[in-house]
Amino acid sequence: MRAFSMLCLAATLGIAAPTLAATSPDYAAALADPKRPAGAKEMDASRKPAETLAFLGLTPGMKVADIMTGTGYWAEIMADAVGPKGKVTAFEPNQFYTQPEEQKKWQALVARRPEVQWVRYPFEAFSAPANSFDFTIINMSYHDLYWQSDKYGIPRTDPAAFVKMLYAATKAGGIVGIVDHVGTPGDTREVVDKLHRIDPAVVKGDFAAAGFVLEAESPLLANPADDHGKLVFDPAVRGKTDRFLFRFRKPKG
Repeated sequence: MRAFSMLCLAATLGIAAPTLAATSPDYAAALADPKRPAGAKEMDASRKPAETLAFLGLTPGMKVADIMTGTGYWAEIMADAVGPKGKVTAFEPNQFYTQPEEQKKWQALVARRPEVQWVRYPFEAFSAPANSFDFTIINMSYHDLYWQSDKYGIPRTDPAAFVKMLYAATKAGGIVGIVDHVGTPGDTREVVDKLHRIDPAVVKGDFAAAGFVLEAESPLLANPADDHGKLVFDPAVRGKTDRFLFRFRKPKG
């Protein structure tokens, strides 16, 4: 059954079936893991985690980063997917999970997944050792690097410095996957502040400037019916925004 599922997934994504079948994680088992909260499983239909991770090229044994992990949604799935020979490091800004009730949720997450390395860092000063990761995912959070909030203690952040650090932390040949809400062209900080969306061209430009190569993009999470002028938290579009999916790679040379 698993082999059949992988062949179907390969056909859907246009990936050579023998290669995918030989190297793909057991996504069905990862998604069905009873440790995953019900709320996380409810998001699977819109986030399409198996298809997304297969497109990005996750394989067992990888050293993985989940930056701005939030609820740990991707970290938990990938912890199962990379297997015992892999490792997931989940990064979360210090500015989040600060209130007592939020801290309890964070502590419960950390306790539930001891195999994941949970790292807190200043939002404006991400850092990681050089050549640490084979694979990184940033899900619907890259735009926040252009966001500033006194309420949440988020100072003005330099996206170029972040991507430069990420480039250094990525192994040669390593992958970075970006999923984010499609925004319109214009003043990026204004668009992010108002709508929490970002122009895909800005992301491409940021990563190209740091040395990454855009290897592929997918319409997997696209929604042409989305109104790009709505705040992503608007009930009319929340959970069903038009999202871009990019796979960047750090050159080996």
